[in-house]
Amino acid sequence: MSKIKRTSTNFANKTALSDECPEVYAAYIIGGQWSLAICSWLLEGKLRFSALKTRLPNITERMLTLQLRKLEENGIVNRTVYAEVPPRVEYELTAIGKELAPIIKQLEAWGAKHQKIVSKDKASTQL
Repeated sequence: MSKIKRTSTNFANKTALSDECPEVYAAYIIGGQWSLAICSWLLEGKLRFSALKTRLPNITERMLTLQLRKLEENGIVNRTVYAEVPPRVEYELTAIGKELAPIIKQLEAWGAKHQKIVSKDKASTQL
């Protein structure tokens, strides 16, 4: 979950909801603006930090680092550091992370379908 005061009502509500609803729990784990995009690129295989940064040009290095750490902490991504000069670091999906593949593909299809519906609605209201 995101960092909020543990004593707040909001924290208690989020905790209770994620404990009772696996869908909400999953959304907390892979939610966030960049997490799904990072996971979708990692479906191709191992990638270095710079390769991910290139594929996500609008993400800052700090945000990419934070998102990768969160995904690693949640067991979605593995980080491998090679003892080389300069050091080489690669990221890849774990076994449970790879299970996101059909979910990501379904979200992609749903998103494309929804974009078409919304753009049709916008076009018809502008006439």
